[in-house]
Amino acid sequence: MIERRTAREIVLQAIYAFEIGKNDIGSVKTNVLEKKLDQNKPLLSFAEKLLIKTINNKEEIDLVVKEQIKNWDMHRLAAIDKFILRMAICEYLFFDDIPTKVTLNESIELAKKFSTGKSGTFVNGILDGALKKLNREGRIEKKGKGLIEKSSNE
Repeated sequence: MIERRTAREIVLQAIYAFEIGKNDIGSVKTNVLEKKLDQNKPLLSFAEKLLIKTINNKEEIDLVVKEQIKNWDMHRLAAIDKFILRMAICEYLFFDDIPTKVTLNESIELAKKFSTGKSGTFVNGILDGALKKLNREGRIEKKGKGLIEKSSNE
């Protein structure tokens, strides 16, 4: 059975195909998401929503990342790390049914699996700082019992 972690891995591949491969969103949805998730409609729906919201809100999401990577430029980040950070911040901001702790843990695991040896720690630091700031600004809106999470250092 495919779970959301696998769906996130597939979305990461789709974002890579869109950004690095310069494929259009329609072909990415067809050739990456639908090809791999067609048998699981709820996960396909989740993956499509994550892909589209991450791409459509890239500028807003990148502003959040830029505030956390002081003295660095976005173009200096490893592409995979950047895409993982975008997906996670997208989940923080636009997925009110996913606890922030789940997003953070899943993102760290993606970084460990698909990026460099230090990426898990890097992603953790950036996302923890972003979560603190977004919470202070009142931009994290989670619904349901147990869905409101604080960052690990608050």
